Amino acid sequence: MKFFGKTKIDFIGKRRIAFAISLVIILAGIVSLVINKGPKYSIDFTGGVAMELDLTPVKDGAQMVKVQDIRDALTNAGIQDAEIQEIKGSEGKQFILIKTQIMGGMKDKTSTKVIEIIKKEFPDNVNPETLIRLQEEVGPKIGEELKGKAILAIFWALLGIILYIWWRFEFTFGLTAVAALFHDILITIGIFSILGIEISLSIVAALLTIVGYSLNDTIVVFDRIREDLKLYRKEPYGSVINHSINETLSRTIITSLTTFVVVLSLYLFGGSVIHDFAFAILVGVIVGTYSSIFVASPLMVEHFNKREKKLGTRSKKR
Repeated sequence: MKFFGKTKIDFIGKRRIAFAISLVIILAGIVSLVINKGPKYSIDFTGGVAMELDLTPVKDGAQMVKVQDIRDALTNAGIQDAEIQEIKGSEGKQFILIKTQIMGGMKDKTSTKVIEIIKKEFPDNVNPETLIRLQEEVGPKIGEELKGKAILAIFWALLGIILYIWWRFEFTFGLTAVAALFHDILITIGIFSILGIEISLSIVAALLTIVGYSLNDTIVVFDRIREDLKLYRKEPYGSVINHSINETLSRTIITSLTTFVVVLSLYLFGGSVIHDFAFAILVGVIVGTYSSIFVASPLMVEHFNKREKKLGTRSKKR
């Protein structure tokens, strides 16, 4: 049973409007990246100090510490970039992970300042003997290495996609799919830059997830396009591809909607640990669905129309 029934929406006829919208969003993201001198990286890439603290109440009547209260205390003391996560422990235990960049190149000074702030602001939750459970440093060299590996991971993923779709369909389909994926990644990174959200290893994982999700949606549409091109040989390419998009529209919307609802639940109720990751996936689901309809498929129309200008064997309307 189709969610929308039989639709006849002229997606291809609106492709230039869609291209303009995408271009505006991408340019806005690029401008933000230029202004901010690139993406805002977390200490996973820039280097910093990570501390896991035991803030289990030690006095009668003391309450568990809220992550926002810790963030406010550190911000007021001049530590603006701290990443704070609550780690689930055994019942009655509260462990907090704090990551922050090294101040003035001095790891010990940074760690000492954070500990002093915690002791001062939350004395009822500090046992000096058990406070520090783990303390380690992420050096800038390690951060650069992680950054390089993250870029390579995305590069190899895109290359593998081109080769797979080349084998499964044809080379042009692969290039078009990768162009749509670049579109999705650029928009997601641009939105993160505009909103000032840091790029961490979890966000890289989210970008790779977006690549897989968007590709899956695009391949479904491409598979129908390939079938329809054989069935409607005398029809204009624009009409055939439009028909293919409408035929798969119900499946596309249902898949995207169910995925969106699940990820939205993670975003709203999953806690701060996966907040940014869930947000990246939410953006990716929306942009990936949009690109499979308004970017990947229309690019195929442009390709086929240009090819037909040379061959002249098929109608070139639209």
